[in-house]
Amino acid sequence: MTPAPASRPAPRSRDWLAPTLRGYRRRWIGPDVLAGLAAGAVVIPQGMAYATIASLPVQIGLYSCMVPMLVYALLGGSRAMSVSTTSTIATLTATTLVSAGVAVGSADAVRDLTTLTLLVGAILLLARLLRLGALVENINKSTILGIQIGVGATVAVGQLPTLLGVDSNFTGHGFFHSINAVIAALPSMNAPTLVLSVCSIAVLLVLKRFAPRVPAPLIVVVGGIVLVAFAGLQDAGVAVIAPVPQGLPLPSLPALGDVVDLIPGALAIAVMAFLESAAVARGIRAAGERQIDSNQELLATSAANLAGSFFSTLPAAGGFSQSAVNLSAGARSQLSSLVTVAFAVLVALFLGPVLSLMPQATLASMVFVAVIGLIDVPALVRLARVNRPDFWTALATAGVGLTAGLLAAVAVGVALTLLLILSELSKTRVTVGERRGPVLAVVVGGPLYTANVLETEQAVLAAVAEADGVGAVVLDLGRMATTSVTVLDALADLDRELAAQGVQLRIAAVPDAALLIARRTSWFSGLESEARVFASVESGMG
Repeated sequence: MTPAPASRPAPRSRDWLAPTLRGYRRRWIGPDVLAGLAAGAVVIPQGMAYATIASLPVQIGLYSCMVPMLVYALLGGSRAMSVSTTSTIATLTATTLVSAGVAVGSADAVRDLTTLTLLVGAILLLARLLRLGALVENINKSTILGIQIGVGATVAVGQLPTLLGVDSNFTGHGFFHSINAVIAALPSMNAPTLVLSVCSIAVLLVLKRFAPRVPAPLIVVVGGIVLVAFAGLQDAGVAVIAPVPQGLPLPSLPALGDVVDLIPGALAIAVMAFLESAAVARGIRAAGERQIDSNQELLATSAANLAGSFFSTLPAAGGFSQSAVNLSAGARSQLSSLVTVAFAVLVALFLGPVLSLMPQATLASMVFVAVIGLIDVPALVRLARVNRPDFWTALATAGVGLTAGLLAAVAVGVALTLLLILSELSKTRVTVGERRGPVLAVVVGGPLYTANVLETEQAVLAAVAEADGVGAVVLDLGRMATTSVTVLDALADLDRELAAQGVQLRIAAVPDAALLIARRTSWFSGLESEARVFASVESGMG
């Protein structure tokens, strides 16, 4: 892998535009151009394949390699991340359109896609304005793994009718509907299409395993087009994609009729778009490079979606496969993405008639291989070995995705994550410390929240009850970085309970930020006036 560029200082607030291009060096031009072409050879056919997941025209996937990627190149903080769309996002898009009652394959579907992508961008922008980047990243890996397993299994099964050469598309309708479609399709499968599908999948898997630098999607696309053009595959019943129009996408306005129905799906897509982008950006960051700023990535991803929505693009996110190709080919900055954009523009302007010869089975093969990789069984086994709650979270999320649908899986996964976080926050971390005569030190070993403050109060009272002859308790609050009215009221209640037992409460080591808030209450001001607030536990023990 090409060494990372020298470490540069973190960007100042005015350096938000094109941060990866600042301090650009002339010797990086060659590697960036080659990396952009290599990534384009993967992302362009892959994007066209992902459009078929949502039963959208293939040129929608091609357009998704233009505007979102251009905008991210100007705003994003990752030097090598390639932003277009992903199999997860495309699948959630399909599910959202179906759930909203949009007729797949219709002209209305493209207009509703514009609305959906705009909503995703608006939600991400709102999250950026509220600085929710770090909060969104609390959704744990087990939840994401469960969603990806649900996506992988659902989409893989949904591609089987196309791989068999029958006219049946149940993408977005769920795993079991797709299974039924496959069973019904078996008697009418087309043998040449099946052979083409098997060969395409084999080429993709073999090149991915033994020659990862070779753009396997481009190889199978060219191969499929050549076979249709010169081997008469259409006469043998092999279906090709709909004609691809030449030219660039024209600006379009969103349709407002289905906005309410699209909002739940837009929320799920926004969460997954940010999580995937953040995971890819961090995963490909080399040691010594600038840290990935969650809020900057929120801004870049939201802007990519907002701009892309007016040019008929799928919701945008960072994709791991094309980003990995970009990185391994030597990308030094987002100039490589600008090269990929130029590549996509040239394809749209001049290669439409050639792309129209592409077999549907070729695109389905690329989708199939991409989503099968999401069913990460070794990761699931690792969760079972390391942490059973994480394992059950992943399994439950995947199960919901396969039965109730992928939008429900995202909702359940987020809810399970929040429950785990609340469970962790509610744990009490109280230990009995040093005792000097009648004075007992009690250490609160973590922050106090609404979720755990009452349990903490009970734990302190229990510690005092177990120790005979206690006249004063020094409560070490050194870990309480901040506080709230609920926490302060609970501490005041603890003071009253101890006083009723003839025990004096002393507060020690409160950090400055929490101290500033606590002093606004009459109870804490009273403690200070009675000299019961100390800078350290040691001084409170005297």
